[in-house]
Amino acid sequence: MGISVDEDMKIDLRNPSYYTNRELSWLAFNERVLNEARNPDNPLLERVKFLAIVANNLDEFFEIRVSGLLQQLEAGIAETGPDGMLPDEQLAAVNEATQRMVQEQYNCWNEELLPALKEADIHIRSAESLSNFELAFVKDYCHRELHPVVTPLTVNPAHPFPRVVN
Repeated sequence: MGISVDEDMKIDLRNPSYYTNRELSWLAFNERVLNEARNPDNPLLERVKFLAIVANNLDEFFEIRVSGLLQQLEAGIAETGPDGMLPDEQLAAVNEATQRMVQEQYNCWNEELLPALKEADIHIRSAESLSNFELAFVKDYCHRELHPVVTPLTVNPAHPFPRVVN
């Protein structure tokens, strides 16, 4: 006793219209994170964190995904994925989407978050704008607290990796 399927109801799973491009889907996800940074219902510092996440995600996206597409292009791969897009078509679509997203990041930071931070009496300062006292404080803090954490270490059997407390 088998199941019969009407020929009109069969779906061709090779049809690219049933698939979303992996890279564009990922960028759409990152766009949703950016929307959280723009959402005034979220606490201000959380919005700043969301924007930082978007920037970090884009860096990783280019390091891994875009570099993979470029390698496919350099290798002369001219095969489409399930979505029907060639590597060069994907790169063009990614380029368009990321240019738009980066502009939105800048707008979010400059037009929304910086003014809101200033209104909350949180100031982003450049080294040039600091007084001598403030600059000395920052240098001392960096030397005492940051430098030991970010300095490269020699790790070998005689010098095991130190225990880092989170």
